[in-house]
Amino acid sequence: QVQLVESGGGLVQPGGSLRLSCVASGMIFKINDMGWFRQAPGKQRELVATVTSGGFTNYADSVKGRFTISRDNAKKTVYLQMNSLNPEDTAVYYCTAEVVRSWSNPVVRYWGQGTQVTVSS
Repeated sequence: QVQLVESGGGLVQPGGSLRLSCVASGMIFKINDMGWFRQAPGKQRELVATVTSGGFTNYADSVKGRFTISRDNAKKTVYLQMNSLNPEDTAVYYCTAEVVRSWSNPVVRYWGQGTQVTVSS
């Protein structure tokens, strides 16, 4: 099995910053794309940012210039640095990874359990 465990969420004031981390563990041969999605109350889950194994990144327009995604392949960890947070960023943030468990297995997308980010004064 593969597990993704997020950390770093919490309550922050508007204009503040938070850094999310997500560590992958278990039977892992290779990790392709890693990323972050979020889901606010009453809304659908949406893409925040993704990063390839080679370091190429992609961001939602709403977070460009404020959020930075990065990864440490050796640690099987992806990060999301969030700056200039505003109340519209309030959501549960989910880590995701495309994992190959062995050379003969297909790519499977896994999800973390989510971490709450609340931006409020």
